Amino acid sequence: MSVTSSASAGPPAASPAPAPYAPWRGVPRRRRRSRILSVLAGFVAVLGGYAVWAHTHPVRLTASVEIEATPGQVWAVLTDFGAYPRWNPFVTEAAVTSGGGLRAGATMRNRLEQKGETSTFTPTVLEASAGRELRWLGRVGPGWIADGEHRFVIERTARGTVRLTQSEKLSGVAVPFVAGSLRTDTLSQFRAMNGALKERVERLAAR
Repeated sequence: MSVTSSASAGPPAASPAPAPYAPWRGVPRRRRRSRILSVLAGFVAVLGGYAVWAHTHPVRLTASVEIEATPGQVWAVLTDFGAYPRWNPFVTEAAVTSGGGLRAGATMRNRLEQKGETSTFTPTVLEASAGRELRWLGRVGPGWIADGEHRFVIERTARGTVRLTQSEKLSGVAVPFVAGSLRTDTLSQFRAMNGALKERVERLAAR
Protein backbone atom coordinates (compact mmCIF):
# COMPACT_ATOMS: atom_id res chain seq x y z
CA MET A 1 0.00 0.00 0.00
CA SER A 2 1.43 3.29 -0.91
CA VAL A 3 0.94 6.42 1.15
CA THR A 4 1.00 9.76 -0.46
CA SER A 5 1.53 12.98 1.38
CA SER A 6 1.54 16.55 0.30
CA ALA A 7 3.20 19.50 1.91
CA SER A 8 0.86 22.37 2.80
CA ALA A 9 1.69 25.43 0.80
CA GLY A 10 2.56 28.43 2.99
CA PRO A 11 0.89 31.82 2.71
CA PRO A 12 1.53 33.60 -0.55
CA ALA A 13 4.46 35.93 -0.57
CA ALA A 14 3.50 39.46 0.38
CA SER A 15 3.32 41.80 -2.56
CA PRO A 16 5.42 44.92 -2.33
CA ALA A 17 3.66 47.96 -0.81
CA PRO A 18 2.41 50.43 -3.39
CA ALA A 19 4.50 53.50 -3.84
CA PRO A 20 3.13 56.56 -2.05
CA TYR A 21 1.01 58.89 -4.17
CA ALA A 22 3.22 61.55 -5.67
CA PRO A 23 1.43 63.74 -8.20
CA TRP A 24 4.67 65.37 -9.22
CA ARG A 25 6.55 62.07 -9.78
CA GLY A 26 8.16 62.09 -13.14
CA VAL A 27 7.52 65.77 -13.72
CA PRO A 28 10.67 67.77 -14.41
CA ARG A 29 11.59 70.10 -11.57
CA ARG A 30 11.21 73.27 -13.66
CA ARG A 31 7.74 72.26 -14.86
CA ARG A 32 6.79 71.24 -11.31
CA ARG A 33 7.75 74.67 -9.98
CA SER A 34 5.79 76.33 -12.79
CA ARG A 35 2.66 74.34 -11.90
CA ILE A 36 2.95 75.20 -8.21
CA LEU A 37 3.32 78.88 -9.05
CA SER A 38 0.27 78.67 -11.30
CA VAL A 39 -1.81 77.17 -8.48
CA LEU A 40 -0.64 79.85 -6.06
CA ALA A 41 -1.33 82.59 -8.60
CA GLY A 42 -4.86 81.25 -9.06
CA PHE A 43 -5.45 81.22 -5.31
CA VAL A 44 -4.18 84.79 -4.96
CA ALA A 45 -6.39 85.90 -7.86
CA VAL A 46 -9.48 84.36 -6.23
CA LEU A 47 -8.66 85.93 -2.87
CA GLY A 48 -8.01 89.30 -4.50
CA GLY A 49 -11.26 89.09 -6.43
CA TYR A 50 -13.18 88.35 -3.23
CA ALA A 51 -11.52 91.28 -1.46
CA VAL A 52 -12.52 93.64 -4.28
CA TRP A 53 -16.08 92.28 -4.23
CA ALA A 54 -16.33 92.69 -0.44
CA HIS A 55 -15.21 96.32 -0.64
CA THR A 56 -17.56 97.17 -3.49
CA HIS A 57 -20.58 95.52 -1.81
CA PRO A 58 -20.68 97.12 1.66
CA VAL A 59 -23.32 96.47 4.31
CA ARG A 60 -25.29 99.64 5.05
CA LEU A 61 -27.20 100.27 8.27
CA THR A 62 -29.55 103.24 8.77
CA ALA A 63 -31.85 104.32 11.60
CA SER A 64 -33.62 107.68 11.98
CA VAL A 65 -35.57 109.44 14.71
CA GLU A 66 -37.46 112.75 14.90
CA ILE A 67 -36.71 115.01 17.84
CA GLU A 68 -38.62 118.03 19.18
CA ALA A 69 -35.61 120.32 19.42
CA THR A 70 -33.25 122.50 17.41
CA PRO A 71 -30.21 121.22 15.47
CA GLY A 72 -27.98 122.97 18.01
CA GLN A 73 -29.62 121.18 20.93
CA VAL A 74 -29.25 117.80 19.25
CA TRP A 75 -25.61 118.52 18.40
CA ALA A 76 -24.88 119.57 21.98
CA VAL A 77 -26.06 116.23 23.38
CA LEU A 78 -24.50 114.17 20.58
CA THR A 79 -21.06 115.69 21.16
CA ASP A 80 -21.18 115.81 24.98
CA PHE A 81 -19.09 112.64 25.17
CA GLY A 82 -18.49 112.93 28.89
CA ALA A 83 -22.21 112.33 29.50
CA TYR A 84 -22.43 109.18 27.35
CA PRO A 85 -22.13 106.73 30.29
CA ARG A 86 -25.27 108.26 31.83
CA TRP A 87 -27.62 107.74 28.89
CA ASN A 88 -26.09 106.01 25.85
CA PRO A 89 -26.82 102.24 25.67
CA PHE A 90 -24.64 101.70 22.60
CA VAL A 91 -21.57 103.98 22.65
CA THR A 92 -21.14 103.89 26.41
CA GLU A 93 -17.89 105.87 26.38
CA ALA A 94 -16.39 108.28 23.85
CA ALA A 95 -13.55 110.76 23.95
CA VAL A 96 -11.33 112.75 21.62
CA THR A 97 -7.80 111.58 22.36
CA SER A 98 -5.85 113.86 20.02
CA GLY A 99 -5.20 117.55 20.48
CA GLY A 100 -7.31 120.23 18.86
CA GLY A 101 -10.75 119.00 19.93
CA LEU A 102 -13.48 117.52 17.77
CA ARG A 103 -12.49 118.22 14.17
CA ALA A 104 -11.65 116.38 10.96
CA GLY A 105 -8.48 114.34 11.48
CA ALA A 106 -8.95 113.97 15.24
CA THR A 107 -8.63 110.54 16.87
CA MET A 108 -11.28 109.17 19.22
CA ARG A 109 -11.53 106.28 21.64
CA ASN A 110 -15.00 104.74 21.74
CA ARG A 111 -16.43 101.87 23.74
CA LEU A 112 -19.38 99.90 22.40
CA GLU A 113 -21.82 97.62 24.21
CA GLN A 114 -23.70 94.94 22.27
CA LYS A 115 -25.40 91.81 23.63
CA GLY A 116 -23.37 91.99 26.83
CA GLU A 117 -20.06 92.25 24.99
CA THR A 118 -17.77 95.27 25.06
CA SER A 119 -15.41 96.42 22.33
CA THR A 120 -13.14 99.44 22.08
CA PHE A 121 -11.94 101.08 18.89
CA THR A 122 -10.09 104.23 17.89
CA PRO A 123 -11.75 105.85 14.87
CA THR A 124 -10.57 108.90 12.97
CA VAL A 125 -12.99 111.82 12.61
CA LEU A 126 -13.78 112.57 8.96
CA GLU A 127 -16.33 115.36 9.45
CA ALA A 128 -17.45 117.48 12.40
CA SER A 129 -19.85 120.20 11.26
CA ALA A 130 -21.68 121.70 14.24
CA GLY A 131 -25.43 121.20 14.02
CA ARG A 132 -25.17 119.17 10.82
CA GLU A 133 -22.90 116.13 10.69
CA LEU A 134 -20.50 113.99 12.69
CA ARG A 135 -18.69 111.21 10.84
CA TRP A 136 -15.80 108.92 11.73
CA LEU A 137 -13.97 105.93 10.26
CA GLY A 138 -13.11 102.90 12.37
CA ARG A 139 -10.99 99.94 11.27
CA VAL A 140 -10.48 96.37 12.43
CA GLY A 141 -6.99 95.20 11.54
CA PRO A 142 -5.64 96.28 8.14
CA GLY A 143 -8.05 98.23 5.98
CA TRP A 144 -9.02 95.16 3.94
CA ILE A 145 -10.33 93.26 7.00
CA ALA A 146 -13.17 95.59 8.05
CA ASP A 147 -13.85 99.32 7.74
CA GLY A 148 -16.81 101.08 9.33
CA GLU A 149 -17.76 104.63 8.35
CA HIS A 150 -20.19 105.84 11.02
CA ARG A 151 -22.29 108.92 10.41
CA PHE A 152 -24.77 111.14 12.27
CA VAL A 153 -26.72 113.63 10.14
CA ILE A 154 -28.94 116.33 11.68
CA GLU A 155 -31.66 117.87 9.46
CA ARG A 156 -34.65 120.13 9.98
CA THR A 157 -38.01 118.77 8.85
CA ALA A 158 -40.99 120.63 7.37
CA ARG A 159 -42.80 120.15 10.69
CA GLY A 160 -40.16 122.12 12.56
CA THR A 161 -38.64 119.07 14.22
CA VAL A 162 -35.16 117.64 13.73
CA ARG A 163 -34.43 114.32 12.06
CA LEU A 164 -31.34 112.55 13.32
CA THR A 165 -30.10 109.79 11.02
CA GLN A 166 -27.46 107.40 12.29
CA SER A 167 -25.87 105.22 9.63
CA GLU A 168 -22.83 103.10 8.94
CA LYS A 169 -21.21 101.69 5.82
CA LEU A 170 -19.20 98.55 6.53
CA SER A 171 -16.85 96.93 4.04
CA GLY A 172 -13.99 94.43 4.07
CA VAL A 173 -13.40 90.70 3.69
CA ALA A 174 -14.76 89.89 7.17
CA VAL A 175 -18.01 91.85 6.81
CA PRO A 176 -20.06 89.36 4.71
CA PHE A 177 -19.57 86.72 7.42
CA VAL A 178 -21.24 88.92 10.08
CA ALA A 179 -23.77 90.71 7.88
CA GLY A 180 -26.72 88.99 9.54
CA SER A 181 -25.65 90.05 13.02
CA LEU A 182 -25.00 93.60 11.82
CA ARG A 183 -28.50 93.93 10.35
CA THR A 184 -30.15 92.66 13.52
CA ASP A 185 -28.05 93.20 16.65
CA THR A 186 -26.07 96.27 15.59
CA LEU A 187 -28.99 98.01 13.91
CA SER A 188 -31.10 97.49 17.04
CA GLN A 189 -28.37 99.26 19.01
CA PHE A 190 -28.54 102.19 16.58
CA ARG A 191 -32.26 102.47 17.30
CA ALA A 192 -31.71 102.17 21.04
CA MET A 193 -29.16 104.99 20.97
CA ASN A 194 -31.42 107.16 18.80
CA GLY A 195 -34.31 106.68 21.21
CA ALA A 196 -32.19 107.45 24.26
CA LEU A 197 -30.72 110.54 22.58
CA LYS A 198 -34.20 111.79 21.66
CA GLU A 199 -35.38 111.37 25.25
CA ARG A 200 -32.37 113.22 26.66
CA VAL A 201 -32.48 116.08 24.15
CA GLU A 202 -36.20 116.69 24.63
CA ARG A 203 -35.90 116.54 28.40
CA LEU A 204 -33.08 119.09 28.42
CA ALA A 205 -34.86 121.30 25.86
CA ALA A 206 -37.97 121.43 28.06
CA ARG A 207 -36.13 122.95 31.01
